[in-house]
Amino acid sequence: MSVDGFAILLVLLAYLAGSVNAAILVCRGFRLPDPRTTGSLNPGATNVLRLGGKLPAILTLIIDVAKGALPAWLGEIRGFSPLVLSLVVLAAVIGHLLPVFFNFRGGKGVATALGGWLVVSPITALMLVACWLVGLSLLHRSAGGALVAALAAPFLAWWQASEFILLACLLSLVLIIRHLPNLRAWRLS
Repeated sequence: MSVDGFAILLVLLAYLAGSVNAAILVCRGFRLPDPRTTGSLNPGATNVLRLGGKLPAILTLIIDVAKGALPAWLGEIRGFSPLVLSLVVLAAVIGHLLPVFFNFRGGKGVATALGGWLVVSPITALMLVACWLVGLSLLHRSAGGALVAALAAPFLAWWQASEFILLACLLSLVLIIRHLPNLRAWRLS
C-alpha cells in the first residue's frame, strides 16, 4: 500500500485543525473566563455550557465536531483506505487533546472523535451518541456518558464498521485515559 503526499499532509492538517480549540476561542468571543482555568478546567463544550450557557456551548460543540469531520471527509472523498482515514481522525483528536496553538493543554476529544465517526461510519456514530445518552442518564454526568460510549466503541465498530476497529480501540483508550481524573473525583465525592 502506498501513501501519497496528500495523505501525509492531511494527517498533519487534521492535527492542526484539532489544535484549534473552540472552547477557548468561543469563550474569548463571548468574553467568558478561560475554560482551562474555571469550572471543570476542561476546554470543552460541557464546561462552556456551565460558564456561558447554551449558545456558546452549541458553537463549541459544532466546531469541535467539525474538526474531526472535515479532515475525515476530505480523506473520504480522496478515497483513502480505512487505515489512512483512521490516522486522520486520530490526528484530529490528538490535536484537540494536545493543541499546538494552546500550549498543548486541550480537552478530552469526545466531540472531535464523534465528528470523525460521523464520516467514517455514521451508524456507529449514532449508536455512540445513544450510548453517551444512556451513560449520561444513568450517571448524571457528561463524562459518564463519554466513558460508556468509549467502552462501547470497539464493540460497535466490530459490529458495524470492522475496518475501523483499530481506530475505535485507540480512541477508546485515549478517551478513557483523559477521563481518569473524573473517575478519581467521583470516587472521592
